[in-house]
Amino acid sequence: MQYTAFRMTRQVADPQDPDSADRTAAVQRPLHLENPRRQPGFRAPAAPPAARAFHERLPLYQRTRLARLDDLAGELGVGRLWVKDESSRLGLPAFKVLGVSWAMYRALSERLGTEPGEWRTLDELRAAFAPLQPLTVTAATDGNHGRALARVARWLGVPAVIHVPRQVPPERAAAIRSEGATVVVVDGTYDDAVDAAFAAAAADDRTLLVSDTAATEDEVVPRWIVEGYSTLFAEADEQLAELGEPGPELVLVQIGVGALAGAAAIHYRRAGLAVAPRLVGVEPLSAACLLESARDGARHVVPGPHTSAMDCLNAGAPSMATLADLLAGFDAFVAVGDALVPGAIQALARAGVVSGATGVAGLVALRELRDELGLTERTSVLIVNSEGVADPSGYAAALLAAG
Repeated sequence: MQYTAFRMTRQVADPQDPDSADRTAAVQRPLHLENPRRQPGFRAPAAPPAARAFHERLPLYQRTRLARLDDLAGELGVGRLWVKDESSRLGLPAFKVLGVSWAMYRALSERLGTEPGEWRTLDELRAAFAPLQPLTVTAATDGNHGRALARVARWLGVPAVIHVPRQVPPERAAAIRSEGATVVVVDGTYDDAVDAAFAAAAADDRTLLVSDTAATEDEVVPRWIVEGYSTLFAEADEQLAELGEPGPELVLVQIGVGALAGAAAIHYRRAGLAVAPRLVGVEPLSAACLLESARDGARHVVPGPHTSAMDCLNAGAPSMATLADLLAGFDAFVAVGDALVPGAIQALARAGVVSGATGVAGLVALRELRDELGLTERTSVLIVNSEGVADPSGYAAALLAAG
């Protein structure tokens, strides 16, 4: 399937223009947009219980921790600050394996014509899908999605070909290769890598595209990925209830293409939820595609280069699989720069939470936009640490920069 990108101009600093630096500095100020497309009565279909049940059958499954960060809550002047810590999920340093594993299971079951029976081990699951061979899986990634797909493909004995933009840190690419995948470096942005992955799948019916982004609303694999991600929010609900704590009043969620945010939408905007929190999406300034889509009321694509340190959010094209849910269900969108990323990484490290640059997006937004977000000393806030140390050199540099 062809992935279509729409182009627009973007202001960058021009060394020959004396006023350019001032304009570029202005662009670096954080942005806040109360979502004019919000539909107060919006209800999304909840994720099927089968997704969580599937995860619970996987080896190494356990709930990731929900950490209460009292010192940071005091610094921010809020009542509670909770972080859902996805720095280690099913043996990988990010939440992505939740979506990939469920989507792969659904996609392979559809190709097989039936779901596997009472499998108990990955060997049994691999044997159930063996009649589908030869088969290859592919996707584009800034790092975590591709590594998760490569890991699940290895579990199931399926070759993986992962397309990455040239700007991906070498250690992220090396981690994908360590899972046995072939890495194809695309000379362009993440969105160009998406084009390459879509083209590879379109050219070969033995290649299965397992993408977390979609060019059209009817693509099912990206929606299965969103369903898989909802497990982490269901866990957070359970963990808060076990502690006798109410649900959060404010949830901040990273936005790249919008899949994790889509999971927040189907979880916190589902029918029957007693108290719905305020949902805020966080993007880099250079790739604020959802914020601009909310302004426009339609899909808005921001061209590259997308150069944020929050590299897994460097996506200029929102996924059509979740765009409608985000525009209807999110209360606000914010876009932040990189200046506070190292300090946020170090602050979480002091609190015992190991986070990569993408994982601190919610904390950066809280620090930069406290007043705009309406925080008070009674507000209970949930953020998602979406990754641990996926880029060791980048993590070390951030700690040194913040020190």
